[in-house]
Amino acid sequence: QIQLMESGGGSVQAGGSLRVSCKASGSLNRSIYVGWFRQAPGKEREGVAAIRTGGTFPFYANSVKDRFTISQDNAENTVYLQMNSLKPEDTAVYYCAATHWVSTQRILSEDGYDFWGQGTQVTVSS
Repeated sequence: QIQLMESGGGSVQAGGSLRVSCKASGSLNRSIYVGWFRQAPGKEREGVAAIRTGGTFPFYANSVKDRFTISQDNAENTVYLQMNSLKPEDTAVYYCAATHWVSTQRILSEDGYDFWGQGTQVTVSS
């Protein structure tokens, strides 16, 4: 079992920045995959970024590439999502998710993940 706790959401004006954090606990004796997903009202949940802890190749959705950066602090068992140049369409509840293994083809698919945090709201105003 892996437990996840997000923090750091909030409100910001368009063009601003926010960083959300995902602290993991539980069965962390080997590398895990951590993904960030978001769900806007009335829309399906979409994957925005993912990384394997201890890995060096992050994955990004095209909609956030060059604006969002996923990073990790292995000593703190925490994965971050730095969001820059935020747009109103980035407004959503942001969730982190984890799994012990997922294929690269499914790394941004919610069905590839077994454990989920409770989500944190990010609101971007125009």
